[in-house]
Amino acid sequence: MDLTHADNVKKSVKAYIMVFVALMALTIVTVAISTLHLSVRAAIVVALFIATIKAGLVASYFMHLISERKLIYAALALTAIFFLVLMVLPVLHYLEPIGN
Repeated sequence: MDLTHADNVKKSVKAYIMVFVALMALTIVTVAISTLHLSVRAAIVVALFIATIKAGLVASYFMHLISERKLIYAALALTAIFFLVLMVLPVLHYLEPIGN
């Protein structure tokens, strides 16, 4: 292995360590926010926001999606759209007035 390969490995390891530190920091933030006694709705929104950031970090770096082609991003966007639809449908059903 040449020196360039060793430098690339060092950069990769540094990126993984930085992502790990970010994930740990976000986990600590999540635990700290849980002690603020927020309303249930606000707590869920904040927790989902932080979880989305963490999932993005994991998918981007540990699943190597950050360097993929556009087709992968299109499939990921389609998956996100279906996920949002599946989350919104029960809410719409819950908000619909019960029969006449």
